[in-house]
Amino acid sequence: MTSMLFYLAAGVAIIAALLTVTRHNAVHALLYLVITMLAISLIFFLFGAPFAAALQIIIYAGAIMVLFVFVTMMLHQGELSVKQESQLYRPAQSLGAILLSTILLFEVIYLLSPQAAVIITPDTRVVIGAKEIGLKLYTSYLLLVEIAALLLLTALIGAFHLGRRHQENSK
Repeated sequence: MTSMLFYLAAGVAIIAALLTVTRHNAVHALLYLVITMLAISLIFFLFGAPFAAALQIIIYAGAIMVLFVFVTMMLHQGELSVKQESQLYRPAQSLGAILLSTILLFEVIYLLSPQAAVIITPDTRVVIGAKEIGLKLYTSYLLLVEIAALLLLTALIGAFHLGRRHQENSK
């Protein structure tokens, strides 16, 4: 059952990622990217990493995607910009991406081969949970967490003022 869910989530992630890069409408591409992030979080959960799955949902599928949608809506691109972007694309420009994808595919095949297999015994495996991460963050790195919180608060206030100014100009 777990392997079936893994293959389903992996298939959804791959298809949604392909739809993300092939859509002309930026909002549709962002929605497919959210689906990709949710499928990846399910994969993390299936691998026994619920903390990583929660971070994937909260940070990537939640906060960053909302930021992307906000910026996309603020840019307010019309049909003219979509036509201009489609004229800039040339199939020969994809050769670099195809080359890097091929190299990555060969690396994955090598890592899955028996020659590169690494034996992990149960006594060498260390499980780190959310409690250990939380204790480390809020003891050793408390100042850095506070600075990151202030930075995020500043970004939130700036985004609010930018959006508010944009609304006042449009009235």
